[in-house]
Amino acid sequence: MGAMTTMGDEEEQAGAVVVIRKYDPETDREGTEAVDRECEVGPAGGMSLHADLLGDPVARIRHSPHHLMLVAETSGPGGRIVGLIRGTVKSVATGKNTHPGAPNFANVGYILGLRVAPSHRRMGIALLLVRRLEQWFEVMGAEYAYMATDRSNEASLRLFTGRCGYSKFRTPSLLVHPVHSHRLRAPRRATVLRLAAGDAERLYRRRFAHVEFFPADIGAVLDNAHSRGTFLAIVDDKGDGGYEWRGVEEFLTSPPASWAVASAWDCGGVFRLEVRGASRLRRGAAAATRLLDRAAKWLRVPSVPDLFRPFAGWFVYGLGGDGRDAAVAAEALFASIVNMARGAAAAVAVEVAAMDPLRGRIPHWRRLSCAEDLWCMKRLGGGGGGHADGWDWVRSVPGSSIFVDPREV
Repeated sequence: MGAMTTMGDEEEQAGAVVVIRKYDPETDREGTEAVDRECEVGPAGGMSLHADLLGDPVARIRHSPHHLMLVAETSGPGGRIVGLIRGTVKSVATGKNTHPGAPNFANVGYILGLRVAPSHRRMGIALLLVRRLEQWFEVMGAEYAYMATDRSNEASLRLFTGRCGYSKFRTPSLLVHPVHSHRLRAPRRATVLRLAAGDAERLYRRRFAHVEFFPADIGAVLDNAHSRGTFLAIVDDKGDGGYEWRGVEEFLTSPPASWAVASAWDCGGVFRLEVRGASRLRRGAAAATRLLDRAAKWLRVPSVPDLFRPFAGWFVYGLGGDGRDAAVAAEALFASIVNMARGAAAAVAVEVAAMDPLRGRIPHWRRLSCAEDLWCMKRLGGGGGGHADGWDWVRSVPGSSIFVDPREV
């Protein structure tokens, strides 16, 4: 981190002197938590989504191989933290087709958690934070930088696409299903198996290493304490559920006609979410559905989980498959993971590419989901992101699948 010594320099922004420096856990926790609280998601006077990082402002990036958190602080007497930004750097697949068996990897920087206190907006602080983080990306060898936002977040889009040189890149969908007291029904033709971490890594590397954003350190993701396992669903064409697992090598050599794989990640140990500002009527109606669901599970009441107190969520990652009925297998996987999360989470989410053939069968509630998220990307000037053949990831055609790293949810 020696290259970061310049990040303590003072810069004047709209008449205010602001210092950009590395986050210090010994002195900055209270100030960064205050900024996060001021920037809760939601309209004034309505419902808002509050994220509790459980006393660790670095929680959302801590599990990535390289991470950094910067703060913006006003200088002089009474100086306080008025902005922050988080970032990670890792090696991922670009989705570029090279010769068979040789996926193309690139170092990428990911920006998340950009916050500026309302009292200090429109002073250029957000732009300064982004530029300083991009400097660190380049020092770490990143060739590209990207970020994710809601496409309705006009302020964020103006900053990144209008002033920072990012291009609209991908539009995945975030699909969310609540966890009920009753079990979700899964297609009976599918058999769901749990894979050992070593088998899961071999399967992912052999079948998904060309998928966009597939992490080079997939083994570290699967071995992480927050990972709840990898599961394989096989659709039995005969309908007798008689598939027999004979090991990953035989599966890779002679796979069944239709199958899907996915892994589960417990976000509850990283952060908790809470919906605030709901009316008593809304809270009471949701509680009534849960009461009925617990009392009469056979009715399969679509109960609303208690989102009005801090709750944990699970995230499904590494979803992919092959075969005519791969979407059926994906449905079985997602339902199985939702059922496994009962008692541990209030909702389970998965993010899929816009053209993913599996998305149509994944159970989800539209009111909890985001039909079109927006990722923006740019090529960094000093990262060597150009290819001899002129290929540029930023301008590439989207693939049918995308790998969303759970460490950066």
